[in-house]
Amino acid sequence: MGRKTEITNLLANLPRLGAGLSYRRPFRAELLQRQSEVDFIEVIGDTYLDAPLERQEELNLLAEHFTVVPHFTQLSLGSAEGLDDRYLEKVAALLKRLAPPWWSEHIGFTRAGKVQLGHPAPLPFTKAAIEVMSKNIITVRRLIPTPLILENVCSPLVWPGAELGEPAFINEVLVNSGCGMLLDVTNIHTNMLNHGVSAVEFIEQLPLDRVVQIHVSGGHESSGRLVDSRAHPVPPVIWELLEAAVEHAPVRCICLERDDNLPPLPDMLWEVERARAIGRQHKRWN
Repeated sequence: MGRKTEITNLLANLPRLGAGLSYRRPFRAELLQRQSEVDFIEVIGDTYLDAPLERQEELNLLAEHFTVVPHFTQLSLGSAEGLDDRYLEKVAALLKRLAPPWWSEHIGFTRAGKVQLGHPAPLPFTKAAIEVMSKNIITVRRLIPTPLILENVCSPLVWPGAELGEPAFINEVLVNSGCGMLLDVTNIHTNMLNHGVSAVEFIEQLPLDRVVQIHVSGGHESSGRLVDSRAHPVPPVIWELLEAAVEHAPVRCICLERDDNLPPLPDMLWEVERARAIGRQHKRWN
């Protein structure tokens, strides 16, 4: 099977969701009242594993009213010691219950030995790291038939000893694993600004034909560096990068992330509508 055929098959049956946002509990009641303004919601899947009854019922309620796309952070696909089998089984059970169109994790790791990092960290850009990711993803896909897409991570550092540039590394991971991509343009802007590299050139080198979903968010500056805090409105530069990516990538959806300093929901829905309009402009959905 050729690479183009593989990519076509990967994307052929994935729905075009449109524009949505990452779910945050303070907005639950109002979000349900304004569900026509949100095409889908993304939930942090980890928070619903071993969750109390109240959280389980919350997830059931969301799934009744929205297309729910789970996003995970703790599977640690880049861990050389392999995956946590019990955790993976819980992820599989949740995905079977929700039956989402796809789910996502990160090109990175959150566990090294017995140390839990709590947030996805970047991998060294080496052939060995690609082999580790590919092996772990094979294990995942044997248990979970739902399509998996992988997100580029935000990092203040680049490991020494790189054998590939990051775009080439991402491409190799996606091709070897057969996965689509969750392109986080804010992560790219943050990394490139902090490392003194062009974000536009970086995006142009990515396998944009594999992009299924895009994340956008707003960060802030601290001590002369940009921090991906997801605590502010999406700035103009991110809207420009989003438009550049959507122009060339067959995206199925765009997701607004906001974790802290939450504004009134209408402010976030205005950003969701702006993202939706960009997708329409480039004929990614009606």
